[in-house]
Amino acid sequence: MTITHDLPGGPTIPALGVGTWAWGDRATWGMGGYDATLTEATIREAWEASIDAGATFFDTAEVYGDGESERIIGRLLAGDPDRAAEVVLATKFMPMPWKLDVVGALRRSLEASLGRLGVASVGLYQIHGPISLRGHGHLADALAAVHADGLVQAVGVSNYSAREMRSIAAKLAERGVPLATNQIEFSLLRRRPETGGLLATCRELGVIPLAYSPIGQGRLTGKYDASNPPPKGRSFSDHPMAEVDAVVRVLRDIGEAHDRTPSQVALQWIIAKGAVPIPGAKNREQAEQNAGGMGWSLSEGEVARLDTVALEGTNDLRNRFWQHG
Repeated sequence: MTITHDLPGGPTIPALGVGTWAWGDRATWGMGGYDATLTEATIREAWEASIDAGATFFDTAEVYGDGESERIIGRLLAGDPDRAAEVVLATKFMPMPWKLDVVGALRRSLEASLGRLGVASVGLYQIHGPISLRGHGHLADALAAVHADGLVQAVGVSNYSAREMRSIAAKLAERGVPLATNQIEFSLLRRRPETGGLLATCRELGVIPLAYSPIGQGRLTGKYDASNPPPKGRSFSDHPMAEVDAVVRVLRDIGEAHDRTPSQVALQWIIAKGAVPIPGAKNREQAEQNAGGMGWSLSEGEVARLDTVALEGTNDLRNRFWQHG
C-alpha cells in the first residue's frame, strides 16, 4: 500500500518525509548540544537510507544551523545525482517583524536558499511562522511573485492557526495560488491540532498538514521512560515521562501485532490522520526505523485505541514556532 499526496499546485510527496532541523545545527543538536555522534557522514547515511526507502521529501529552513542544513543538503544533492533526481525539497522564509519589505525580503531569502541548496527551484516554500508585521495580503504577494517566476512549485505556512491559515489561503487564492501545506507540531503527545479543529480546517481548504516532532523528540521510541528520561533540551511535547510511558505501552502492544516498533506505530497513526510526518534522521538506523512507519496500516479500532491515550499538548502555536525556529 503506497500513499502519496499531491501538493496543491506542486509536486507529489510520499506519506512520510524527513525533517532536517538537526542537520548542521550544532548549537542545539550536535557538538555543544546533546548528540556528538551527529556528523556529515552519518547524515549522508540517513539521506541515502531515507531515499532508498521512499522517504524522498526533505524539509529544511534558512535558519537551521544558520543555513548549514541547506548547505549540507546542497552537498548531498551534488554528490548523489541519481538519488537527487528523486528528491522533493522544502525550505522556509523567516518573516522577522523588521522585514517590512516582505516581498523583497522573501525573494532575497529564497534566492540565498536556492544558492545554498544548489538548485534552481524548490518543491515547497513556506512562511516559517505567523510573526510578520505585514498583513496576509503582503505575504501572499511575496509568495505569488516567486511562484509566478518558477522559483517554487508550491507554497505553505508553518504554525498557523485555523483562522490564520484560512486568511492567508484566501489571499493566495485571490492571486491564483493555492495554499499547499501547514507545518505543525502534531503527535500522540500533541493531539490538539486534531481535537481543536485545525486538521478539519486543513481538509476543508485542501491543505496538507506536515507534522514535525511526530515522535515527541524521541519520547515515543520506547528508548526512554520515567526511570531513564531523555536528555535535557528536548522541549517539545514535554509531558511527565510517566504519562508518556502509558502511551508507549499501547504503542508497543499494537506494534507487536504488526511486527513494528513503537515509533513506527506512532508515525502510522499520524499518516492515518491524513498528515505527513517529517521525523528527523541523524543516521542510517534512524532513517530505516522512520521509513518503517510507511507501507502498512492500522485498523480503525487501533487508531481509536491510540486516540484514547493521546495527550492534548499545548495550544501555544507561537511558542511552538519559536522553539522550532
